Amino acid sequence: MLKTNEVYFFDAVEFENIIEHYLNIGKHSLAKKAVQLGLEQHPSSIQLKLMKVEILIFEDELHEAIKMLSNIEAVEPHNDEVFIQKAIILSKKKKHTEAISILKESLQYIEDPADIWSMIGMEYLYLDDFENARLNFAKCIEVDYEDYSSLYNIVYCFDMEENHEDAIRFLNAYLDKNPYCEVAWHQLGKQYFELGMFKEALVAYDYAVLIDDSFIGGYLEKAKTLEELKRYQEAIENYLVTLELDDPTAYAYIRIGECYEHLGNTQTAVSFYKKAVHEDPLLDRGWILLTNACYNQENYQKALYYINKALQIDEGNVLYWRRYGDINLKLNFYEEAVSAFTNCLKLGDIEIEIYVALADILLFLGEFNESLKILIKAKKIYKEFAEIEYRLCGLFLILGKEEYSLTHLKNALAIDFEYHVIIKELYPSVFENTRVQTIISKYKKAIQ
Repeated sequence: MLKTNEVYFFDAVEFENIIEHYLNIGKHSLAKKAVQLGLEQHPSSIQLKLMKVEILIFEDELHEAIKMLSNIEAVEPHNDEVFIQKAIILSKKKKHTEAISILKESLQYIEDPADIWSMIGMEYLYLDDFENARLNFAKCIEVDYEDYSSLYNIVYCFDMEENHEDAIRFLNAYLDKNPYCEVAWHQLGKQYFELGMFKEALVAYDYAVLIDDSFIGGYLEKAKTLEELKRYQEAIENYLVTLELDDPTAYAYIRIGECYEHLGNTQTAVSFYKKAVHEDPLLDRGWILLTNACYNQENYQKALYYINKALQIDEGNVLYWRRYGDINLKLNFYEEAVSAFTNCLKLGDIEIEIYVALADILLFLGEFNESLKILIKAKKIYKEFAEIEYRLCGLFLILGKEEYSLTHLKNALAIDFEYHVIIKELYPSVFENTRVQTIISKYKKAIQ
């Protein structure tokens, strides 16, 4: 009809089937045309009008939908679909409490209330009322033990309430009635895992994959649990099963690699990290793990290549900039190291080691004033730290401000006398200064 513009007569039920088909496959424009044609042939069909209301709601034409619903309600005031569509409109307007009232009212006119309970549960979820949401989803489970959507929602409510013990009790009771439900065993395992009960979690996951030997989620969670139990070889075997069951994922490759690292097999770990970044080049975790592996093997040139890849993906990650700074220091690329640690500070990483590393590099580069500025900023945050005081002593003396220098030396010695060797390492000329030596000697005698 659409192609030829010819008009054929269809029964109203046939139109309903056509419209439902198009709605189910997401072709709303064709569903809309079918509704229009259907209403032209059957202008009094309530069901076709309700389908038009559904399309209007989808298109956010709420005013028009409300108008149509009022006309339908005048003819069929107790039509369950009228209640449902009214509730959906209220929900879209974020009037969730009113939507719940409408849905509860509809229960007296509906033969199969499970869908309504599920909708009420969802409205309570929107209100963050997890207890009432859970109670309504539980009613759905009582009617149909294979309503896994409601089962997931119940567990979600327990999770949001951080009530893992009650979740475990609920799932065990559910499994007493439906013992061959791999979904419930899987969810039970996750609850045990959250509580650190890894052996119990492992048993639950074992049941899940025994019931369904192609249950990828079960194998993944089982492998994670085996990692926690430090049974890395078994964890690897379970991750490998997931690769056989479905297309390989970067996540699985990463986890396998980390297991091999725990087993001390860095070479194999690196090969799996490489597979991970090949599978997903935008997975920065893969690049940083490659970086760390190369860094630990003192292959700093390769580590630099990989850390650059990670920073291209997430340039706001402070830990990556730290690692970038460390690698450049190892390669004697001091300017790049300064840039890295400066970025750390800009991004809010104000740990004392960042300030100290940056000040020491600037000192090495002969940038005494810049190094001093960094240390003064650090001292505003870390007021009584020997690491800063000794360095301020050295820099002030280099810059010819001896009295400032000696004041900081005395502060530093009072905080941590033993650490004074840092002056000899960083500022040998300052350490040889007569007044500096005298003050150190006096402190040494005083504490003996």
